Amino acid sequence: MSGPVPALCAVGPPRLLAGLDRQMWVDRAAHLALHGPPPALPAEELAVLAQEIDLRGRGGAGFPFARKLRAVRDSLRRTQGGAAVVVNGSEGEPGCLKDTALLLHVPHLVLDGALLAAGALGAREVVVGVAREDVEASVRRAVGERAVEGQEVRVVRLPERFVTGESSALLRGVGGGPALPSGRRVRASDSGLGGVPTLLSNTETFAQLAVAARLGATGFAELGLPEEPGTVLLTVAGTHVVETPTGLPLPYALQLCGTGPGQGVLAGGYHGSWLPADGARAATVSRASLAAAGAVFGAGALMPLPEATCPAGETARVARWLAAETAGQCGPCFRGLPSLAEGLYEAVHGGGRGALEAVRAGLRAVERRGACGHPDGTARFVASSLEVFAEEFEAHAAGAGCGRPVLGSLPLPAGPRSAGAAREGAARPAPGERLLVDWTLCRGHGLCADLLPGLLRLGADGYPERAAIAVPARMRQRALRAVRRCPALALRLETG
Repeated sequence: MSGPVPALCAVGPPRLLAGLDRQMWVDRAAHLALHGPPPALPAEELAVLAQEIDLRGRGGAGFPFARKLRAVRDSLRRTQGGAAVVVNGSEGEPGCLKDTALLLHVPHLVLDGALLAAGALGAREVVVGVAREDVEASVRRAVGERAVEGQEVRVVRLPERFVTGESSALLRGVGGGPALPSGRRVRASDSGLGGVPTLLSNTETFAQLAVAARLGATGFAELGLPEEPGTVLLTVAGTHVVETPTGLPLPYALQLCGTGPGQGVLAGGYHGSWLPADGARAATVSRASLAAAGAVFGAGALMPLPEATCPAGETARVARWLAAETAGQCGPCFRGLPSLAEGLYEAVHGGGRGALEAVRAGLRAVERRGACGHPDGTARFVASSLEVFAEEFEAHAAGAGCGRPVLGSLPLPAGPRSAGAAREGAARPAPGERLLVDWTLCRGHGLCADLLPGLLRLGADGYPERAAIAVPARMRQRALRAVRRCPALALRLETG
């Protein structure tokens, strides 16, 4: 399946989007003519370069790339085995198209960065995980052009879901398993793809690495802020991808795409937070500026909310979609997010002040309790909406409303699933499932043993004897009931 293709533009001379003024797909010959051949750098030299330019993950978390690279190198020294490099190009965020733009138009730049890292680490495998059909075709075409050079890259198509891009979900997916979060707190640098130390990073991160390797730290810093050098890619309003040096006034980036701050700007996507209109007018394109304004740069998504649409209704609409995008594996996702979304919908449609208080209680119920970051990110988005558009939510809860329609200004995929559909999908039988106990949450209530006699047994201390129990198909509905009814939300089902 393919999705929207973004409009492209650049402020000043482009680096990542170079050559697209002449052709819409930069083949291998044109790529080398533009950038020259990539250098070969040892791991420590590559890490020093990444540290000097403060290269961070551009997928949302902003983790320093140099630390990832050194962590994989150190794991390799301990294990004396092989390594892998994985490119996260799944981009399940509806308001973000920058990675799609890179892989659709300049895939060789991304491959350069991944293969540069693989060469430095001696990695035996490079894998690119994608979700769109057109993106997969573009990357495979680029890989085919490199076949004569003996560089092996595997391209894996994954489901188009919001949680597919979560690190453990992506690694499981490209490894042949379900593209769902594992819930395990194991670093990819220690044990990633196939159990080997894995360097996992975002598409733009590898493209930036390829540019920096050619320019060096000094040349890379000729554009952008001294403390945040270089250029970044922004997705504006879910339709435009802009390459700009850091430090650009944020209103100018919006103006280039034919829009303005409106009622506020959602920064960082649907796991991000809102900048009030005044804050957006004063902000610049940089992590530090957005952080000072109480927002996050995240994956570089900027979604302005037009004056003509209803903020409360837009929030409720997105919250429902996020609830439907859960993995359905843990209580906060399986129960908490659908409940939060429906409570928000009720509050927006005149449910009263009590309904708003129930939403706030629902936020507290899911925070820091999920098997992955999806519940926390969704809670952050809803909480930010409640804060920035407080008057609108109060008016809607009281039954007065704001008088504006819901225009669907915050982008969502065509035909999004409902939360009910997500629950139905989670209830379908799947082979090889296990019931997992999260010891950090379990409080020894013992209800699970009552619901699953003969499958789950309690030890002398009143806690389950095992943390992972195989679930026969005939017991699946009972296991689901135990997951839903666990008072501590300490149970989840996992496939594989």
